[in-house]
Formats: sequence, C-alpha cells, structure tokens
Amino acid sequence: MIDKKGVIAKFARKENDTGSPEVQVALLTERINHLTDHLRTHPKDFHSRRGLLKMVGQRKGLLNYIKQGDVVKYRELIGQLGLRK
Repeated sequence: MIDKKGVIAKFARKENDTGSPEVQVALLTERINHLTDHLRTHPKDFHSRRGLLKMVGQRKGLLNYIKQGDVVKYRELIGQLGLRK
C-alpha cells in the first residue's frame, strides 16, 4: 500500500505539514500509481477508473496552482515525482 507518513515527511515544507500543495500532489501521485496497477489487473473496474480520473484532475489543478506561484518549485516537484517525460 502507500507509505503515507514517508511521503509526507519527504515533501513537507516544515514539520507537521500535511496540507501544502506539494504534499497533496505527492500523496495523489502515490494513490494514482497504486490505482493504475490495480486497473492493469482489473480492466473492467469502471468505478475505480472514475475515481482515478477524478484524482488525476485534482492533481492537475494543484500542479497548476503550484506552477502559477513558483515555477522553480513546480519543476523540482515534477522532477522528484517523475511526472513529465
């Protein structure tokens, strides 16, 4: 499953930071990766697919928010998460 505490510790701005956009994007990415593996095994699971698409949209919105505020932080984040190729 997802190591939520490890992800939060890695991307937090300061101690006990669980709500910053960077942490939210990292957690969503972990959930998206997990759900993608699930859908490879169960291709007809349309309910999970809908949840996956909602998470991808939410992550995209958060990434746009980060990009508007600080492009350098945005590029660093997508580099750490391996989102763009």
